[in-house]
Amino acid sequence: MAAPRFDILGIGNAIVDQLAEVPESFLSRHDMRKGAMQLCDFETVRRLGESLPDPQETSGGSAANTCAVAASLGSRVAFLGKVAGDRLGARFREDITNAGVHFPDDSPAAGEPVSHPISHPISHPTGRCVVAVTPDGHRTLNTFLGAATGLAPEDIDPELIADSGVVYLEGYLFDPPAAQAAFHRAAQLAREAGRKVALSLSDPFCVDRHRAGFRAFAAGQVDLLFANEAEICSLYEEESFEAAAERARRDVAIAALTRSEAGSVVLAGERTIPIPAWPTRVVDTTGAGDAYAAGFLHAHMAGHDLELCGKLGSLAASEVIAHLGARPGAGLSARAAFLLR
Repeated sequence: MAAPRFDILGIGNAIVDQLAEVPESFLSRHDMRKGAMQLCDFETVRRLGESLPDPQETSGGSAANTCAVAASLGSRVAFLGKVAGDRLGARFREDITNAGVHFPDDSPAAGEPVSHPISHPISHPTGRCVVAVTPDGHRTLNTFLGAATGLAPEDIDPELIADSGVVYLEGYLFDPPAAQAAFHRAAQLAREAGRKVALSLSDPFCVDRHRAGFRAFAAGQVDLLFANEAEICSLYEEESFEAAAERARRDVAIAALTRSEAGSVVLAGERTIPIPAWPTRVVDTTGAGDAYAAGFLHAHMAGHDLELCGKLGSLAASEVIAHLGARPGAGLSARAAFLLR
């Protein structure tokens, strides 16, 4: 089998984040459930965005964040997702390209509703997410998927799939039916090409909505599963992390399960590898799981052992949560190089 052009291909929702630090009262005033993600219509997310104090605007989306972090570590990375021909679409395109991620793009003029790569025109504006970060570092997400919902099976390029070492899928794609179909097609093509499939469960409330589908997909299609404690317990409807982890061990070859300040656990066959959390100051937990997956995949695709994969995931997560926003700072690659030498 020929060596792939890309180490990682991320497939997910192309989103621009509007993020700000807010007091706890902001959540209650806007009826937000702390730490959760809820889907919103355009008018709701527009109104919430206007109410944020001094918001920061940056490209986001779970898989896109993972791609950006992995690229900063030196992985060869591509991303598939949809934006519209509007200002936020241009912002997303610029940010992910500048991060060193290949983004198949037909560069529509502003105002043109074009898909990426083109399959059929879309009319929704580019997706956006209002991220409210409370003083304890927890983030609450209010997401309008917009153009991202236009991702369809015909957008999945078989050649790009075959040219990527691992196809990384975000669980948020299970919400729109067309995108869910694209999700399954990508996994099928990856398996046919002899490539690996990785899945991030993304959010416990997403898992609650699609539990049966996620279970079947994990057991039948997934090589590497990423989840946090709440997500894995939701997936298997177990009250204890230990019981849920044992269920995951039986379903997938490798499960990397994060537990916030308690670190993470990597499961592979009979092996259980505890990974300590990397000490850091928590400013904003946005993108912590995305960064962990990026670090893990970067090391894994380079052939490092699973303990080192988990340590690099922990390091990447610690760097991202030390500042506002989900993308890495300038110092991550140097710190990672020291760990991997």
